[in-house]
Amino acid sequence: MSEQMPPSEAAFTSAVTGAQRRAPSPIWGDEREAVSAALHWAATYAVEGSDPKATMRSADALLADAGETITPQGLGAARALEIFDTILRPATRSTDDPMNLAYIPCAPTRAAVAFDTVVSAANIYGGLWEGGAGAIFAENQALRWIADLLGWPAEAAGVFVSGGTSGNLSALAVAREQARARRGGRPEEGWAVACASTAHSSNVTVAKVLDMTVVEVPIDDAGHLTGPALAAAITQFPNICAVVVSAGTTNAGLVDDIASVVDVAHAHDVWVHVDGAYGGAALAAPSVRHLFDGIEKADSFIVDPHKWLFAPYDCCALLYRDPHAAASIHAQHAAYLDSIDRGESNPSDLAAHLSRRVRGLPLWYSLATHGTDKYSEAIEAGLAASRKVADWIGASTHLELVLEPELSVVLFRRPGWSDADYRRWSRKLALEGTMLCVPTRHAEEMVLRLAFVNPDTDPDHVIAVLDQTMRRPPAEL
Repeated sequence: MSEQMPPSEAAFTSAVTGAQRRAPSPIWGDEREAVSAALHWAATYAVEGSDPKATMRSADALLADAGETITPQGLGAARALEIFDTILRPATRSTDDPMNLAYIPCAPTRAAVAFDTVVSAANIYGGLWEGGAGAIFAENQALRWIADLLGWPAEAAGVFVSGGTSGNLSALAVAREQARARRGGRPEEGWAVACASTAHSSNVTVAKVLDMTVVEVPIDDAGHLTGPALAAAITQFPNICAVVVSAGTTNAGLVDDIASVVDVAHAHDVWVHVDGAYGGAALAAPSVRHLFDGIEKADSFIVDPHKWLFAPYDCCALLYRDPHAAASIHAQHAAYLDSIDRGESNPSDLAAHLSRRVRGLPLWYSLATHGTDKYSEAIEAGLAASRKVADWIGASTHLELVLEPELSVVLFRRPGWSDADYRRWSRKLALEGTMLCVPTRHAEEMVLRLAFVNPDTDPDHVIAVLDQTMRRPPAEL
């Protein structure tokens, strides 16, 4: 293999192979070739460009090319890596391409991507301080930075979980059990959680898992959940024990009226959980920090660093103003766990999990490397790009802006186009590798949506694509 590689790659592989001093395993044998090949691929890909924007293939097509990969005798490292590199990876979609503006992209720093390989290589158990003290200490410093952005007290604490759904589940489980303790048991009609129709779908799923009813609270004319609307809902449904506030809705990037919601909720002994999976990162952006006023009084909060805090999948930061409330619900006790030091930070006590990798370390490494000022700058770049594109759309003669962006999501329409036209346009640009922009629905109308989170996205490039491709009549798509 090394004879076919450029000299620098051959040197890397040789160095990695030479650094492996572990004796061959009686079961696995000598794995140096497998390790060297995998680490060489990871080191190369960590700094390479992005993949194409639309590369999904059917399972039948993949099977035809890859064949059965799990066999009694194994394929060997070279063949396994070849299948991954030439067949499996190309059948995925890049999330960090600057022109991937669909859903909520993931645009991690190269430092964070590279450090994710360190996390895997270190193989640290991150559930208990006893086994992962150093790594958990670093994770906690990253969590403290987020808590400071929230304006939360020194005793606030949290944990990194896999994603927003997991974070919402753990937080609302604490809310439910706190209500049970304070209100003297479960009400006859069961518990309910209040949220707007614009809240993320994961909250509905979580409510089902927790056996809670969802009370949908009407939004105001600007699309926000407000305190007065929540007050009316609580009057009608006194079994509401928690409210989910959106700090940046996924579909439109809107921030609910957090301050008024918190005041009403706490007046009625209702827990306030802030779902900032996407938009919570904008707490670090001075230009929009005022949109989050009131968040300093919330009870729990999530933000996904794999969305707008430039970390790789999978990573959600879950924080509690009072972590003791969470520990009273989530801490696990068993004979073999009796010797655990409960005086230290045990991440397993703060969410519905026990085993966990230290998934917050890539964020920590990138923050430690670049500094928080760079993070603010990167988030402001996404906000500025969204404003520039929105302003151009608003001034154009062939497009219409649906909403003024509050954060970094831009919704717009092309008058005269049908739903089929939108889909045809979106698919054509994706297959060409030009731009990924998929339709969505807003107020029961199909529109187009752009999500700006990658600081490498050039708004002028986006404008040029919209100008060149959306002036054409549908028949020419």
